[in-house]
Amino acid sequence: MDLGTVIGIVLIMALLMGAMAMGVGVGAYIDIPSVLIVVGGSIGALLISFKPEQMKQFVKIFMVAIKPSVFDKAELIKKLVAYSSKARKDGLLALESEANNEENDFLKKGLSMAIDGSEPDTIRTLLEIEMEQTSSRHKVNASMFSQWAGLAGAMGMVGTLIGLVAMLLNMADPSAIGPSMAVALLTTMYGAIIGNVLGTPISIILGIRDGDESVVKELILTGIMSIQAGDAPRDLEAKLLSYLPPSERDINE
Repeated sequence: MDLGTVIGIVLIMALLMGAMAMGVGVGAYIDIPSVLIVVGGSIGALLISFKPEQMKQFVKIFMVAIKPSVFDKAELIKKLVAYSSKARKDGLLALESEANNEENDFLKKGLSMAIDGSEPDTIRTLLEIEMEQTSSRHKVNASMFSQWAGLAGAMGMVGTLIGLVAMLLNMADPSAIGPSMAVALLTTMYGAIIGNVLGTPISIILGIRDGDESVVKELILTGIMSIQAGDAPRDLEAKLLSYLPPSERDINE
């Protein structure tokens, strides 16, 4: 669970609700027509912009921002160095049981190819293709939320125009001006909240998650290639430690 993301969303919503409550009350800011225009309209536009199978993953993708996969790079380095030591001592075939029991699918695939005797260029090419395709999918997923932010803001402006037109058409009836003005202003507010509390921040954190996973896969790829090449475990460890910040490189403590 990423507490930073959760606390950030909860804090923003709490502050907004608190500010509303201290004014005219939260109820004054609830308007069903505005919700229909902004929420319904922006989600409808997303359905047009993305494939149905992508939209089915919307909630799951959101949860990646809340509860991301955790990669312990220090432990991963230790594991790769241990694999390297065993391969140098007993040969690559000695890693077959480790490959079969490996939980990291990317590492399992790379180890299996190395054990099967695949050419180094073939291993690197296939793993790099998988990295690129995975990252490409992640970028599309993140773009769903950045698009949602833009579409919610646009729908907020559409709602504002609808409210203003309704207000101008009913200038002779003072009782109709208030509800029309509420729609005009609240749609803009709803669009701004969706865009700046959910859409844009979630898109940014998903991009960061993708970067973190790409670094881990690059680390694994480097380890696999070194193991297959028969590099000394100490040299491999020094190479892999470059993926960690200087403050975290003493992994033997």
